[in-house]
Amino acid sequence: MEQLLEISNRLISSCNLNIKRKPYYTINWLHKLIEIKGARGVGKTTLMLQKANELKTNGENVLYVSLDHFYFYRNELLQLADKFYKYGGKYLFIDEVHKYPKKEKRLDWSVEIKNMYDSYPELQLVYSGSSILQLYKGSGDLSRRKAAYHIKGLSLREYLFFEKNIEIDRITLDQLFNNHTNIANNIIKECRILPIFETYLKSGYYPFYMEGPDVYSDRINEIINVILETDIPSVSDITFETSLRLKILLSLLAQSVPFTPNLKKLTEQLYLSDYRTVLKYLNYLNKAELINILRTDRKGNQMMNKPDKIYLNNTNLSFAVAPEKTDIGTIRETFLYSQLAPEYTVNYPKQGDFKVNDYIIEVGGPNKKKNQISNEKNAFIAKDGIETGYGNVIPLWLFGFLY
Repeated sequence: MEQLLEISNRLISSCNLNIKRKPYYTINWLHKLIEIKGARGVGKTTLMLQKANELKTNGENVLYVSLDHFYFYRNELLQLADKFYKYGGKYLFIDEVHKYPKKEKRLDWSVEIKNMYDSYPELQLVYSGSSILQLYKGSGDLSRRKAAYHIKGLSLREYLFFEKNIEIDRITLDQLFNNHTNIANNIIKECRILPIFETYLKSGYYPFYMEGPDVYSDRINEIINVILETDIPSVSDITFETSLRLKILLSLLAQSVPFTPNLKKLTEQLYLSDYRTVLKYLNYLNKAELINILRTDRKGNQMMNKPDKIYLNNTNLSFAVAPEKTDIGTIRETFLYSQLAPEYTVNYPKQGDFKVNDYIIEVGGPNKKKNQISNEKNAFIAKDGIETGYGNVIPLWLFGFLY
């Protein structure tokens, strides 16, 4: 435990405190059990270390551990918590829970956290894991005990704050559609938004962009490999061969998004015998936040329904995974979907590109016409390359201020 304490103190004292993401201020840190999940690279660990630093500065007894440390291959998390608590520990931050090695068949991390919650009433627990926790069927029921938070990558709004220290209030969807001209005018008084938007599309979604443009794409590709080789296998019974097929599938999608799936062809390309396996693979990639799946608003088992369109999760993935295949039309649609999805249910309409609530949205460039949605009610054009809009024409970049 002494080594874990040393590592914890070192990481807590050296974390970057200069700027904090918006979720830092929306999490109720007073809750006894907090779950923080999200895609790799969005800053979950930094968020936890920043809070641990604040508590430690205020004199609290704090410990941060990552469950991929070799210590946990021979020791139980519950034993660590017991010792920490008996020596006055009050706040325990637990990272990478999905990588915890089971000690017994039914004794997984969720059971141990449940036991910690029930056994140590004064111990506050914060744990984090990849977004693939959505696939995890834990043995311990934490649903009634935890306060859960899902962290996304940087919105354009957050990126603007990080880059220019310009703070703009978040806008709702109704405010966007009903008052977009005034909102856009107020923002462009603060900055020239179009060049900032262009940079964001290439390298602004993941907070580690601040490490430098030379390593950004490499970091994204490293993250993808960890997700496919380690994270997904940690919560599902997939083989090494399946992991390779997931890589092939992602590569196929990246080169042709927005992808209208031909399940028969994909099944053949992956050397599979059943299209339902392809649907399962797509579900893995979707839950891991590597892709976004778009469907019509139909009922039934969503996982087993054929997707109508598939996009990469965000535009930065496009530039990192298949830079030679980037298409401006695809980038525009990918951006819009990535900014809507965190807060709203998005469907594929009969006319237009996206349907959210009762609004139809068609995406295009500066010369985009209204022909495709001319007969639709509550229909809008999300137009790229303009600073301000008019009527039912909204600047595409403005959708980046929804979260």
